Amino acid sequence: MNTRVGAEAGALAAYAANPSQSRGRRYPEPESEMRTPFQRDRDRIIHCTAFRRLEYKTQVFVNHEGDLYRTRLTHSLEVAQIARSVARSLRVNEDLVEAIALAHDLGHTPFGHAGQDALDECMRPFGGFEHNLQSLRVVDELEERYGGFDGLNLCFETREGILKHCSAENARRLGPVAERFLLRRQATLEAQIANLADEIAYNNHDVDDGVRSGLISLEQLSGIPLVARHQEQAKYLFPGIGERRLVNETVRRVIHTLVVDLVDETRRRIALAKPASVEDVRSADPLVGFSQQVAAEGDALKVFLRGRLYRHPEVMRMTNKSRRIVRELFDAFRDEPRLLPPDHQERVAAHGARAIADYIAGMTDRYAIQLHRRLFLVD
Repeated sequence: MNTRVGAEAGALAAYAANPSQSRGRRYPEPESEMRTPFQRDRDRIIHCTAFRRLEYKTQVFVNHEGDLYRTRLTHSLEVAQIARSVARSLRVNEDLVEAIALAHDLGHTPFGHAGQDALDECMRPFGGFEHNLQSLRVVDELEERYGGFDGLNLCFETREGILKHCSAENARRLGPVAERFLLRRQATLEAQIANLADEIAYNNHDVDDGVRSGLISLEQLSGIPLVARHQEQAKYLFPGIGERRLVNETVRRVIHTLVVDLVDETRRRIALAKPASVEDVRSADPLVGFSQQVAAEGDALKVFLRGRLYRHPEVMRMTNKSRRIVRELFDAFRDEPRLLPPDHQERVAAHGARAIADYIAGMTDRYAIQLHRRLFLVD
């Protein structure tokens, strides 16, 4: 064991994922002298091609619609920051939770959930498409950085954490990394934390981007208790505050409330369950979660965003356009694989429609738009 692994293990709670007890990598490699296995995973994710592409992939607003809206990259960084803060408070493995957070969207299509839904529809006869499974596929197979193996060869615990949900059929196909879905067991605390940090980040930052875009207003948000009380508190503390600062003050206070509640409720559940190991965590009910009141308030915010932002006519206009672009690209490549670059033609010959889905899922928003124009618009 290197000294970094030993020092980290000594600072962790008994129920944390210990790097010295990792189930290892798919392909054996010498240990790093300077980094723990989970630190190495994080670094591999940050340096991979799929991570860089997240800069130009939609969160809610298509990338070219504005420079200040969240992208999948900025969202992933924000998830990692929240997840690390929670992990530090609970004395679990910050490096593992950060690696999972940074990798969780690597398989996302262009155009956010609209792109995923369209690609899933196209792939239905061929096993479907789900960005969560695609993220695992990216780190296991599609990245081409190393001479000795495909993918990034991440640790079992990182790969397992990336896989947030999985059908029984896919779990049987994927093997050990998905066995918990068949055995009805939990993921590590680190994976559970990353999952809820994702929820905290996207709900609150969609509020920020929604107000910035003008599609939702502070007045509308005043009907949502979780937001309203922090908005009123900011107005009381800073009389005459401008709208931009008011949005920022409100959002950061909501995030703080959610993070504190998540830590407090998780500590309460841990105290009741008394896990003494990662195996105890796996055998218990979910240990990471919000209190009943805050969970209900968070659900009310989700309902608001679904109705007022995600289904806003302007968002739906781009959603429909995005779905059409993905469907038409898929059909064009199915009908004529020679439209693809030569290396992807070879992959289609070997793997069929799945290789087309891999190619489309790897596109950025603007590349998909530009390629669609080249293929379908008459000069």
